[in-house]
Amino acid sequence: MKICIFSVLLFFTCNVCAQTSDSLIVENLRDEGITFSHNNSVTLLMSGQEKFDDMFQAIRQARSSVHLEYFNFRNDSIASLLFRLLAQKAKEGVEVRALFDGFGNDSNNRPLKRKHLKQMRSVGIEIYEFDPVNFPWVNHVFHRDHRKIVVIDGKIAYTGGMNVADYYINGTEVVGEWRDMHCRIEGDEVNTLQKIFLRMWNKVTGQNVYGAKYYRGYHGADYITGLKPDTCCTAGKKMVGIINREPRVTNKIIRKFYTDAINEAKDSIKLVNPYLTLNNTLKRALRNAVKRGVKVEIMVSAHSDIPLTPDCVFYNVHNLMQHGVDVWIYKKGFHHTKIIMVDGRFCTVGSANLNARSLNFDYEENAVIIDPCTTKELNDMFERDKAESFKLTEETWDEWRTPWQKFVGWFASLLTPFL
Repeated sequence: MKICIFSVLLFFTCNVCAQTSDSLIVENLRDEGITFSHNNSVTLLMSGQEKFDDMFQAIRQARSSVHLEYFNFRNDSIASLLFRLLAQKAKEGVEVRALFDGFGNDSNNRPLKRKHLKQMRSVGIEIYEFDPVNFPWVNHVFHRDHRKIVVIDGKIAYTGGMNVADYYINGTEVVGEWRDMHCRIEGDEVNTLQKIFLRMWNKVTGQNVYGAKYYRGYHGADYITGLKPDTCCTAGKKMVGIINREPRVTNKIIRKFYTDAINEAKDSIKLVNPYLTLNNTLKRALRNAVKRGVKVEIMVSAHSDIPLTPDCVFYNVHNLMQHGVDVWIYKKGFHHTKIIMVDGRFCTVGSANLNARSLNFDYEENAVIIDPCTTKELNDMFERDKAESFKLTEETWDEWRTPWQKFVGWFASLLTPFL
């Protein structure tokens, strides 16, 4: 109840004061062609178990179509469960379409193979690979489809940082717990996510799938029950916009959102991102925010799933710590979450990392949520995760990183445009 009262107060304050950070970020994004709708619910799914339980429950009740777009489907038990469920829905007459990225598939250690695709197509699942990696492979390294979108009956949608893999539930031996999150959206922004999916689907397949039946229209999905509820008093009334990065179309949109979000902050910034290699513009924006008196907090993981990039991340956050940013190093596994919360007023959940790949090359998509209640839920998560973290200081830095590791971090920082 307190969260709801806080949300309403901030809403009215926003309408009285036109220069709050949330009104400014909306104005900036609208100037870039981003549309916002006001009738959305956003339910945060704070773990892999929550995401897959919720999404599977929704898919079981699908009546018309299930559309999935992922960087990869890892060929393991959770993907097997998903594809069996999709096969059953296809048997019931539901249209099932799935996309995955060629590089994303080839770069994971349990890829889908041709025999798997053939078997899925034989049971009615239309599944296609975006830009298969062929010789000369170097031509296919850039402009990967890193988005994570699921749309069911055109009525509800899921997006966030998770692909389809067991380790989102079970973790891995290398990093331990894999910490990530997703969200479920109901409202008109489902239409935006559906448009993004169908645009990519038609591009990859050469088909021309379109029509009113794939969109929300005037009716929700009341027949889909048993899902985690949006408990905010603003449920069904949340302002949400989708920022969609497509190479050569909206190249700078996600970079501009993050830069503007940091530059417009008045009081606080909380940021979690796994590959925080950061360009100079974002680093400068964070330093300037501290100079303006904004409390800036960043959380990154002590563990990672890839080499070299984490060294660059640690080098960057140490430098930011020296400029007044509070840096928290998450110890309990790998924090793969990609979120920012500004002034307790707005936040984002999506697929974009703050590295060169996401900001300059890949297809990415984030939901921008203008809602104090949802933002507080993420802020509360951040505060809980501090208990599993240590604060970076010069003392903890010297205890944690050897001189050689510090040198590797400096060297890795020189490769920022490629990481």
